[in-house]
Amino acid sequence: MEVNFISYIPAIIGIVSITIFVALNARNITNKVYAILNVFVALWLLFLFLADITHDTTSALWLLRLALFFGQLMFLMFYYFVLVFPYQTKVNIKRQIIYSLPMVIISVLLLTPIGLSSVKIASYGAEPQNVGFLYTFSDVVGILYMLLGIGILLKKYKMADLRQKKQIKFVLIGITIALVVNIFTGDVLTLLNVNTQYVDFGGFSLLIFSLFVAYAMIKHGFLDIRLIVARTMGYVLTLVALAAIYSVVLFGILSHLVNLKRVSTGQELLYVVMAVFLAFTFQPIKQFFDRLSNKIFYRDAYDAQFFLDEFNKVLVSTYDMRLLLRRSATLMANTIKSSYCAFTVLKTGNVAGQTVTTDQHIAVTEEVTKLVKKALSTTEQRLISVDALDEKYVELQKDLQHYAISVVAKVSSHTGDEAIGYLILGPKKSGNLYNSQDLGLVEIIANELVIAIQNALRFQEIENFNLTLQARIDDATKKLRQANDKLRALDETKDDFISMASHQLRTPLTSVKGYLSMVLDGDVGRVSKPQKEMLGQAFFSSQRMVYLIADLLNVSRLKTGKFIIESSPVNLAEIIDQELSQLGETASSKSLNINYDKPESFPILMLDETKTRQVIMNFVDNAIYYTPAGGKINVRLIDNPNTIELRVEDNGIGVPKAEQHHLFTKFYRAGNARKARPDGTGLGLFMAKKVVIAEGGSIIFESTEGKGSTFGFVFPKAKLTPKPGIMPIKEENKELAPV
Repeated sequence: MEVNFISYIPAIIGIVSITIFVALNARNITNKVYAILNVFVALWLLFLFLADITHDTTSALWLLRLALFFGQLMFLMFYYFVLVFPYQTKVNIKRQIIYSLPMVIISVLLLTPIGLSSVKIASYGAEPQNVGFLYTFSDVVGILYMLLGIGILLKKYKMADLRQKKQIKFVLIGITIALVVNIFTGDVLTLLNVNTQYVDFGGFSLLIFSLFVAYAMIKHGFLDIRLIVARTMGYVLTLVALAAIYSVVLFGILSHLVNLKRVSTGQELLYVVMAVFLAFTFQPIKQFFDRLSNKIFYRDAYDAQFFLDEFNKVLVSTYDMRLLLRRSATLMANTIKSSYCAFTVLKTGNVAGQTVTTDQHIAVTEEVTKLVKKALSTTEQRLISVDALDEKYVELQKDLQHYAISVVAKVSSHTGDEAIGYLILGPKKSGNLYNSQDLGLVEIIANELVIAIQNALRFQEIENFNLTLQARIDDATKKLRQANDKLRALDETKDDFISMASHQLRTPLTSVKGYLSMVLDGDVGRVSKPQKEMLGQAFFSSQRMVYLIADLLNVSRLKTGKFIIESSPVNLAEIIDQELSQLGETASSKSLNINYDKPESFPILMLDETKTRQVIMNFVDNAIYYTPAGGKINVRLIDNPNTIELRVEDNGIGVPKAEQHHLFTKFYRAGNARKARPDGTGLGLFMAKKVVIAEGGSIIFESTEGKGSTFGFVFPKAKLTPKPGIMPIKEENKELAPV
């Protein structure tokens, strides 16, 4: 019996105490499952102890059955514990229900005679009799669940970080001790029919297991013992304060007002009021003592959810990298109460690296960054608590502590990715170590901050690109403006040259044309027919030169605003006839037939005669040059009710469709036209359009490549009576650009 007390009572008391502490600190699912596991262990030991000290066989039988029942639940709860320790594993709910069902069925059957039918009271306690198959099978199933749990822990060990590996190692040591002792005392000795009181020492091994698990949780931050002490003290002080208040009020004051030996209805009502008063004052008093105990025992306490809410606000508050890092570092240092918090972001693309720290005396130099990178790569971890490093990293630990670094974390998208930065924490101001809650928050921040940093980096890259692009645009614009100025100067020089050359050429050309005309008219003697034909060609060429010079002068005048329309009464039918007579010999030399039905009567129009002649000559001249030998040219002057039209139609080479929209621009000639007539200038159609539009008309143009073209103009009759005089026309001053 003494052995029972030695083996069971300390184990029960120890496990119950651990359970109470854990329940007071049940911040996460791991602590809660561990507390439930300890409850089942304590109940198992309690019923074993009660069965051993009872002298009634019936009571002993039921107590042993209850012990077996909670023993199976203990195995099941251990399995669930390893699923959430030291981090929660994703599980399939349906699969877990299937895994749990055999153990639940066995637990229920152990409460029946199938599991255990009778017991015998021996000198050392209750001894099972008539042990059935289920009794032994339940132990085998329980051991299988334990082995399954150990397998899960070993698998987690391979994937865990340094801190988690230490926690798993302690749990594995504890469960190994408990498993070996219980198999030996509970199964091996029973199968060997060794009835000894030392079999009961198997239960004591479970206290060892609980202590190992508790140590792992306390030592490595999973279970905060300071918070447990603080909360316990808060409850104790609250109860003491309430007891004192109740005693003083009830016995100190009421004893003078009422006779406590006889309770009246009014006194009972007063007691009820006092009870209500105490109920309302309990929570404020408890909160007061909680705050007091926190200041004494837990100065680093903070609300994690409040911190995360504030941190999320910071993440969406700005795209400015430096401001984002400064706000995050300040919030983290103030919340976790670190001596300092620093962020360093590495250089990415065209964005320079940045470093911020809450303590300006702490410099995160390139040497520190290299040390942090080395520490993370050496330990193969994303997060390191320097104080929790293994003995094999003693030198690395000293180097980090030399720079007052207590926690470092890698900021990257995934485990294997290159870091885009690092998070560094100095020692806590209180001198305490970083617990699991602190490290959990650091890990959350490192994971969430990477997205915000990447967004800020992209934003900064775009800003830098915009600045670079704007600088390039400004530089290109400046160069383009300079080029335009040069081109404009060259264009003005060209216009000046054309104007000067045209004036200088026009005088001798006029003399040449005049003398040719005199010779053709016979003023200097009779001219033979061959001579007349040759002189006629010379005269026609000189006339064309006159028109070309006029075009050049008009282009120059357009530029300077000196191009004018001098309207006068004009017989358009007569002008066309005269121009065609001059071009007749040229058409005949190319075997071309020009058809023109001169109207017998045609209205007198107000036009610039010289410039209109030039337009007509350009249309007909182009038709002659771009129509193959044997072709036809039709010239039609049409008097419509509201308009008059001139149409020069040919069946020549036509204008390619892709080039038609360029045709009336200055100095432009279609590709097939340049081949047919290399000496053209591209000014004829340009000036023709300018003249027609200036006179209030519009150009007619139709063409099909290889089939011919139609050029002409149309004037509305209502607009053909401008005021006599001059009308200045200036070419649009378009910005030039280098090609």
